[in-house]
Amino acid sequence: MAFEVTGLHALGAGLAIGLSAIGTAWAQANIGSAAVGAMAEDESLFGRGLILTVIPETMVIFGLVVALVALGFI
Repeated sequence: MAFEVTGLHALGAGLAIGLSAIGTAWAQANIGSAAVGAMAEDESLFGRGLILTVIPETMVIFGLVVALVALGFI
């Protein structure tokens, strides 16, 4: 079931990627600053801080999936 990609499909795909990237950047900034503060107190928290900083990256992956669906690739 292929369909023609219109300007609104492309706009929706761009918004899906852009807004999810902005949300991820905001989350990573807050988590990263808290992780650095925690590591200043206790260096053994490096692993937890690293994992918690990477978790919001999944929001961009979900945005990519939504964009691919909007463009008809999936």
